[in-house]
Amino acid sequence: MIKSIARLFIAATLLAACPFIQAQAHYPAGVEGIKAATLPPPGWYFRDYNYFYWSDDFPDGPPEFDLFAYVQAPRLIWISPFQVLGGYYGADILVPFVHTDIQVGPFQEDDFGLGDIFLEPITLSWHGPRYDFAVGYGVWMPTGDFDVDHPSSPGKGYWTHMLTAGGTWYFDEAKTWAVSALNRYEINHENSDTDITPGQVWTLEAGVSKTLGKFYDVGVVGYYQAQTTADSGPGSDDGKDSTVSIGPEFNAFFPKLGLFASARYFYELKSHDRPEGHTVNVTLTKMF
Repeated sequence: MIKSIARLFIAATLLAACPFIQAQAHYPAGVEGIKAATLPPPGWYFRDYNYFYWSDDFPDGPPEFDLFAYVQAPRLIWISPFQVLGGYYGADILVPFVHTDIQVGPFQEDDFGLGDIFLEPITLSWHGPRYDFAVGYGVWMPTGDFDVDHPSSPGKGYWTHMLTAGGTWYFDEAKTWAVSALNRYEINHENSDTDITPGQVWTLEAGVSKTLGKFYDVGVVGYYQAQTTADSGPGSDDGKDSTVSIGPEFNAFFPKLGLFASARYFYELKSHDRPEGHTVNVTLTKMF
């Protein structure tokens, strides 16, 4: 009985704390980087995200904490030639596969499986001489397995609406210098297994970049993710987690293959009510 209570306590702590399995954000901060708000021209694109997160530091959290998570997420993107309000209409779908390995003291658990699928039926993108701008609406669907007693579950168990808006500004006419900011705002529904409605979450991803030659970009990127409203429902608390990070990024384009590749690293400088760790994202994008 005591062991069961201890296991449930640790599971509840992890569910409230870890970036991939916490009760708030569906969107993993750091997915995008420099020129994050710049959508491609009309066409079909296949993008593959390889997202790593690890942490052994939980400020004011449980001792002997260790977390590793890997998300492999293919995404199909369509940017149409049709315009709405002067912006190109597009849509996309992302299917994540999540592996999570957690240890807190003697408790250790790992799992792998289909995560919560993201469908974005509406994106609009504008391109000017010195700017790009984009907005979108999408929904995270509870397609992944969720078990309140297992914090490594790949799914979260609830629906989430996500609003997106961002822009890229180019300092020079040749567009070799750029600064970008991309906002995501998540509005969560109730988890029917816990009767808790997770708080809303704001994520800001930003970057400054320089184009080298025709096919390479380097830059500095960062993200800030914060819960803006408290959880509600039985057993919920009024804590609001947050984290901020910074790191480098390198991008390359291979014209003969029609392939874009990017790699970025984030070091979390300060976290509150959640782990403080490292993020690496390697992304491949194929044009068709």
